[in-house]
Amino acid sequence: MGAPMLASDAVSDETAYGRAFVLLVLMAAATVAWLGLNLVFPGFQPTGISQTVSRLIINGATLAALWVGLSRAGLTGNRHLRIWLAVALPFTIWLIVVWWIALAGGFRARPGIPPIPPAIFLPIILGLIVLLPSKRIGAVLDAIPPSWLVGLQLYRVLGGIFLVGWLQGQIPGEFALPAGSGDALVGLLALPVAYLLHRGAPGAVALAIAWNALGVLDLVSAVTMGTLTQPGPLQLIVPTVPNALLGTYPTVLIPAFAVPSSILLHALSLRQLRRRARAGATRAPVEAAALV
Repeated sequence: MGAPMLASDAVSDETAYGRAFVLLVLMAAATVAWLGLNLVFPGFQPTGISQTVSRLIINGATLAALWVGLSRAGLTGNRHLRIWLAVALPFTIWLIVVWWIALAGGFRARPGIPPIPPAIFLPIILGLIVLLPSKRIGAVLDAIPPSWLVGLQLYRVLGGIFLVGWLQGQIPGEFALPAGSGDALVGLLALPVAYLLHRGAPGAVALAIAWNALGVLDLVSAVTMGTLTQPGPLQLIVPTVPNALLGTYPTVLIPAFAVPSSILLHALSLRQLRRRARAGATRAPVEAAALV
């Protein structure tokens, strides 16, 4: 009886990885089509329409996932709404403030303290202090599927716009190549890894942890190269093409908002995976005793 079950499990696992590969191919095709569209119509990206639509969809999906997570955690009524608003309002206000500063040209390179690094690091520091120790956030993370926090970051493929800017001669390759290709890779892998987590495929948790590490490493690399190549007091690399576009609207919404919010999502995902691994480890002896 055991052999057929093992064979069935092997076929199921193989099918899961096969479907994950299909998702990867489909994501790659969609990304190439989107980047090609921006190359063919170079005037579309500067309008800010794509940034506006994508950002509203991403933030809406994030807040919707939080709402469902609170429901799954057993919170109802006014308590449910209060906790959701406690996260949703600061999150939305943060986006509005960054958007307003970007439209006003507040992130453009100028003498003195560069404006983009504080916009990146301050929200990360505050977010980690508030979110990671919170028991309520921990309860929400325990209630929602781990695939959600991974799959949500498929929007990272939009960072491939830096490659378009490089091909158009507007962004230096020293920044665009590592930042654009890294973001595109993380976004392409998000959906397949999320699917494997959803299916509970063997090795899926390890893949998710590696994907999170890759995502954080990509963002650290992008921030570092962006700071070193952008005109200002911290510029150590002077590229042939000035990296001035990075501080202008709508491109600046990526480093000023998408980067810190993505790092916070990675931190929450890693915390979730760690909590689930610990819970699984503590349950194992009890389940073994019950079987005996």
